[in-house]
Amino acid sequence: MNVPVFLARKVRHAPEGSFSATVTRIGIASIALGLAILIVAFSVLFGFKDTIQQKIFLFGAHLQVSKFTNNMSYEAPALSLKTNLYRDSTQLPGIKHIQATALKAGILKTADELTGVVVKGVGKDYDWSLFRGSLVAGTVPVVGADTGLGSTQLLLSQYMANQLQVKVGQSIPLYFLGNQPRARKMTVVGIYETGLEEVDKTIALGDIRLIQRLNRWGPDSVGNYEIFIKDFTKLESTARNLTNFLDPDMRLTRVTDQYRPLFDWMVLLDRNMVILLALIVFVASFNMVSVLLVLMMERTPMIGLLKALGGRNSLIRRMFVFVGLNMVIWGLVIGNAVGLGICFIQDKFKLIPLDPKNYFMNYVPIVWDWPTILALNGATILLIALVLWIPTIIINRIQPVKALAFKK
Repeated sequence: MNVPVFLARKVRHAPEGSFSATVTRIGIASIALGLAILIVAFSVLFGFKDTIQQKIFLFGAHLQVSKFTNNMSYEAPALSLKTNLYRDSTQLPGIKHIQATALKAGILKTADELTGVVVKGVGKDYDWSLFRGSLVAGTVPVVGADTGLGSTQLLLSQYMANQLQVKVGQSIPLYFLGNQPRARKMTVVGIYETGLEEVDKTIALGDIRLIQRLNRWGPDSVGNYEIFIKDFTKLESTARNLTNFLDPDMRLTRVTDQYRPLFDWMVLLDRNMVILLALIVFVASFNMVSVLLVLMMERTPMIGLLKALGGRNSLIRRMFVFVGLNMVIWGLVIGNAVGLGICFIQDKFKLIPLDPKNYFMNYVPIVWDWPTILALNGATILLIALVLWIPTIIINRIQPVKALAFKK
């Protein structure tokens, strides 16, 4: 028989309504509340970061390759598709997907309104999967046809659609500026919304063939390559490896440089989370130490009796550690149920809204990161188990004679 476990079980089953039972519930509640807050906080934090990154990646790939130029406009010099980088990109380490795009500035005009726009031309190799969560009406344009003329279908942002008062299916003239301004009649086939003001006010998507024709480029000339990597955490190392495959006149741009304010904001979120984590761990640990001290003071006569019967200090310490660990287990069960329940409700019903002008999204997002949730549970058990040894040191100073005479 394991004596410390047997004694701990007796201590745990205190009579209902007793002071020990009340203190035990407080200890369990503090652990459960701390763990639930951590689960919700990390799920929301990862949700914020993942949602914002996905919105950024709609128009800013992990890495972008273009030609060197002193021109600060959106329109870049022609970049050939007949390069080793484009042809062999999928064979390069860390590269997931590459797509060719081109930009051209213009003006969209209706009878009463007009707005500037940058048309992003895309082709058959463009990955539309990221648009699934941002498309609010219609569909994506059909691009990359072999006619050479280029499709006149256009994907607008909700901001532009509201400003111009146009809907899906409506035609609208698009004027491309230059030495000889040219107009094209475009058809709005879809409307998207990212919540990123810089993007929604500027970018519309169309056929790259149309831009190639307007720029008098051949079918193998584009504005830049957009490269997506397999592991975003390895962005820097992948970028360094990729520079070995660039031609001398090529320039490599990282998305973290292109949208630095947003990524700096996400770094700030990480720092705030570290502070929150430290505070919650400190409070939970302090509560457990306090609860265990109270239980030990209430059980002072029992400690004295065990010592008088030959019980060692190590045995009594293990007994109270097992009592504390039992509270930890119950706290983890309740904390996981509450934390995961709140996350499930928010993820399913989107009950907590947000202002997209400030947060770039319409509701609080949730990401189910199970390795992190398991790590939180493991860290809670480990840290509190280590902290539980601190109050048991007082057992060494309890003398059996004084303990047996102790009056509650």
